[in-house]
Amino acid sequence: MRAVMVMFDSLNRHFLPNYGNDSVYMPNFERLEELTITFDKSYVASLPCIPARRELHTGRYNFMHRSWGPLEPYDDSMPQLLSQAGCHTHLVTDHVHYWEDGGSTYHNRYSSYEFVRGQEGDKWKGSAKPMDRPNVLGRWQKQDSINREYTNTDATAPMTTTFDLGLDFMKRNVKDDNWFLQIETFDPHEPFVSPDSYLEQYEKTYDGPQFDWPEYRRTNETPEQIEHVRNKYRALLSMCDKNLGRVLDTFDENNMWENTMLIVNTDHGFLLGEHGWWAKCVQPFYDEVSHIPLFIWDPRSAKRNEHRQALVQTIDLAPTLLSFFNQPCPPDMMGKDLAPVIASDERIRDKLFFGMFGGHINCLWGDYVYMKAPKLAQDKPNLLYNYTLMPMHMRSMFSLDELKQGEYGTTFSFTKGCPLLRFPGAFGAPGGEASEPLETMLFNLAEDPEQLYPFRDEKLEEQMDGFIKDMMLENDAPKELFTLFGLDEV
Repeated sequence: MRAVMVMFDSLNRHFLPNYGNDSVYMPNFERLEELTITFDKSYVASLPCIPARRELHTGRYNFMHRSWGPLEPYDDSMPQLLSQAGCHTHLVTDHVHYWEDGGSTYHNRYSSYEFVRGQEGDKWKGSAKPMDRPNVLGRWQKQDSINREYTNTDATAPMTTTFDLGLDFMKRNVKDDNWFLQIETFDPHEPFVSPDSYLEQYEKTYDGPQFDWPEYRRTNETPEQIEHVRNKYRALLSMCDKNLGRVLDTFDENNMWENTMLIVNTDHGFLLGEHGWWAKCVQPFYDEVSHIPLFIWDPRSAKRNEHRQALVQTIDLAPTLLSFFNQPCPPDMMGKDLAPVIASDERIRDKLFFGMFGGHINCLWGDYVYMKAPKLAQDKPNLLYNYTLMPMHMRSMFSLDELKQGEYGTTFSFTKGCPLLRFPGAFGAPGGEASEPLETMLFNLAEDPEQLYPFRDEKLEEQMDGFIKDMMLENDAPKELFTLFGLDEV
């Protein structure tokens, strides 16, 4: 058996034709729908980018114990387990976060890997010249502008090169068995950069300021400027679609559908002006971020061109792949094998929860999504801690001042007896404080699918509090977190 995962970053389901949007030209995603099972109720679990990838490896939530950070020494890694069982695992990616301090332990869990340079602020090509324009995005804008000089055509774009290398692996190994390939592109993550030929499909006349890298903040642009950014995103989606088509063509040409699983997924969505915000680290996590696309072809059941309504999450992908290769799941994995969902839409859970370290804990239950905010008070201790043996942030190691505050000795049920360090944590997006105070919110998705009208319901919230507490207990959440979220007495 073989398996191929095509993973995009920040792929917003609300812009895909598979989920009812006809504003983007994506014929290969439409073709994908005919060839696979489409999941209508797939959700995030831990956010954002690297926490989602940690659960892709481990099959368990991590946002209650740790912010953005590396795989830990006690973590079970799905690709490493496959490699140890004799399955060759190969990663091809242009995802720059894997080569920063906070993602530094992921790629070596694969049997082999290839890294494509040039995305976002990747420290790639060097120039000592000062920038000749305002530096509105800090040190990353200069590096990104240098990188773009080398990646400004369809053929030289990091995404294209990533798929080139992935397709090369597939073609070289098409007659061999027992391998897993992960083709992972940073796109359509911001900045939304693609050759002009893609943008011309969506925008003929626009004379406003050119920008493709929205900051993580409230929108203050005109409707025309917001639509310009959306068109840049649509253009990049069409480029993603073109490269996805190359994978589907390779499956067709080599008759890989008989014995090769195909997974097309993402880590989270992205706000493109909805709710008055840009990006994906903004609380609360509206549907545009939390409700994500997922497509799977499983040659064992050979089901295709059907939709599934069962609730699934990113934590389910590791158990699914281990099962596909006839490998047992470690006891610490909490996700579920999706084979019965793919075959017959069997329900594997009736509710779920998700979140980001230092943000809401969210519960989806039937038509309702509940976003529970921590109870912050100036006169109370922090009550938010990072538990880790890998003290690194996204792009830096913990500072000496942070390390001096560390306490050693805490263990959890999943750390395999290893005592951990704990450090005071920060609320809000990785590396920063919360942009605005968090409020508890409740939405009825059936009556209010755009999540415009939050309401309160004491009895319903009490039931959801009970579920959240049960899930926290099952995940061996830190004791102080129950106090922080007011769940001690539930």
